[in-house]
Amino acid sequence: MLKKKLTIKDLIKECHHVAKSKGWWDEVRNDGELIALMHSELSEALEAMRSHDQDNNLAEELADCCIRIFDYCGSRKINLEKALLKKIKYNKTRAYRHGKKF
Repeated sequence: MLKKKLTIKDLIKECHHVAKSKGWWDEVRNDGELIALMHSELSEALEAMRSHDQDNNLAEELADCCIRIFDYCGSRKINLEKALLKKIKYNKTRAYRHGKKF
């Protein structure tokens, strides 16, 4: 049996559906708070690296960040898949290291 390959749009829809079903969207949410929560997941990923706990927690924390981003995009009707493809195409045209030292 062939399984459908999930798209970014599918993942966004699913992440937002789950968040809504768990009550996270019962009230209007502040954009700044939502961005801060995305950032907090990246901070937790950094802590996993610092604690030498990469094998277990690093991937989970990065997944949590993606879930928060996808949920946000679902709530705001942001076409992240289109933006990703556009940005990847643009980045291929940029100079080595984008012309920067760091």
